[in-house]
Amino acid sequence: MHETENMEVDSEIRRHNSFTSPNTKRAPISKRIGRERCHSYNAQASGSSKSSEKTLTVPIPRMSFRVVRSSKFRHVYGQALKREQCYDNIRVSKSSWDSTFCAVNPKFLAIIVESAGGGAFIVLPHNKVGRIPADHPLVGGHKGPVLDIAWCPHNDNVIASGSEDCVVKVWQIPDGGISRTLTEPVVDLVYHQRRVGLVLWHPTAQNVLLTAGSDNQIAIWNVGTGEVLISLDCHPDLIYSACWNWTGSKLLTTCRDKKIRIIDPRKGEVEAEAIAHEGSKASRAIFLKHGLVFTTGFSRMSERQYTLRTPDALSEPIVTVEIDTSNGVMFPLYDPDTNLVYLCGKGDSVIRYFEVTPEPPFVHYINTFQTPDPQRGIGMMPKRGCDVATCEIAKFYRLNNSGLCQVISMTVPRKSELFQEDLYPDTLSDEASLTADEWLAGEDAEPCTMSLKERAVVVQGGYVSGRAQQLTVNKRSNALATGRDREKEREKEKDKDRSPTPAQKRDDSQAGTPASATPPPAITAAIEKQLSDLVEEIRKLKSVIVKQENRIRALEAAAKAAILAPPQPEPSPQPEHNHDTPVSDAMAPDEV
Repeated sequence: MHETENMEVDSEIRRHNSFTSPNTKRAPISKRIGRERCHSYNAQASGSSKSSEKTLTVPIPRMSFRVVRSSKFRHVYGQALKREQCYDNIRVSKSSWDSTFCAVNPKFLAIIVESAGGGAFIVLPHNKVGRIPADHPLVGGHKGPVLDIAWCPHNDNVIASGSEDCVVKVWQIPDGGISRTLTEPVVDLVYHQRRVGLVLWHPTAQNVLLTAGSDNQIAIWNVGTGEVLISLDCHPDLIYSACWNWTGSKLLTTCRDKKIRIIDPRKGEVEAEAIAHEGSKASRAIFLKHGLVFTTGFSRMSERQYTLRTPDALSEPIVTVEIDTSNGVMFPLYDPDTNLVYLCGKGDSVIRYFEVTPEPPFVHYINTFQTPDPQRGIGMMPKRGCDVATCEIAKFYRLNNSGLCQVISMTVPRKSELFQEDLYPDTLSDEASLTADEWLAGEDAEPCTMSLKERAVVVQGGYVSGRAQQLTVNKRSNALATGRDREKEREKEKDKDRSPTPAQKRDDSQAGTPASATPPPAITAAIEKQLSDLVEEIRKLKSVIVKQENRIRALEAAAKAAILAPPQPEPSPQPEHNHDTPVSDAMAPDEV
């Protein structure tokens, strides 16, 4: 009896030491909590049996919990490509502005670089890897350093850039990249009074661009006409970031006053605002696909943290987690197809990624990708540019201080080589759901999606859009211009519309439609006059040709008759001009 009691005491001591001794390997927290609760129930049962004469049976509740969370993205692994498959010798911008300095789409990679005498960025096709020559052509039309760049989601050949010269420029990049330095943009957008540090395209509306400057103003442009649609003046200080929601009907911003705001852009009203992070450093906020708000920032003790919030209760975060004490600004990069959030800090050598689910704790840490070099900027490839053959769900382009742009591929290992439908739901396509006028009128629409199984082509590691679309800008006439000036502008616009661009000719040839199938332009008085003058010139030319033919035939007949005729006695000498009279008559000048 004493022997069994001693064995129970020893087992209890060992069990207790497994929780308290720092030298032993501790069990997972879920198991520890379950064990402690079980021990408390056992202690209550044994105490009640000693105090009572009768044997009491106390039911011990069975603790049920899941140790392993079920998710197909629990195992996401990052792998850096070899150096010869990356981009080297790039003079990355040394600006202190908190920007990613990099933008990427399925066709091109754009990086803001150092440039003397102004601002510039480099555009590289994805097949131009390796060491980039120092004299590679740039896109350099700004008079100040470029602060932010963004590719148009609906046209892979169009990119917008904001600079310290207070001007936003929109550029058209030809297929295959640029062969010489590009200095002429498609359109200049001039509105801000101070430097422009943020450019952001609308997710669903065609040619709608948002810009934010250090003048605390937000301008929403129609790039197709080059005019401001909406201007928002609801921020008292510098705007750090902005993000559209899934349909583009709401706008989320962060400001230096530590607040995040949800704005109705078409009404210009602030629907909700709250303190995001108590730290004074820059913060970022993004809209998730289903409406939640994810923010990154700093605590009062300068610790980096992230939060998850609902739009109807911005001041009460669902989740607040402190990460570390680094001082680099964290950029949240979001994948709406997988609900994964990648946190990339400026100056960090790691990329942390989390999965957002409706189950507690809502933001699940997955893994960390570690690199030896700190990152200065980063860009994320859209899903239609990922390689579905290798189960690639994300691709990043990291800019190092050494001038290397490192390509990192995030994959989910699968044994099957078939298309994995659970990893690749319908993703965002390069087609717009609305026009700028429709969106301004109050219409909202879901973004257009595409199936990577049906339309994706694995070319150089991902989907490549078919043909280049030409961005056309039709600036509206000035209201202060005179009637004659407006008439000239109208004539110029008509002439531009009538003359096909090289891209349009290429599109017609690719589509297999002849140029004659296009409807003729409207005939105006100027065109009629040109046609009549052309017909008159053709008629005069025809008459000259007929007279010259008659003259040639007469000369040929005279030469033939002189050869066949018998010899004649020499006539008496006559003046030379009389002998040439018939010939001169035959060679009379033509009247035109």
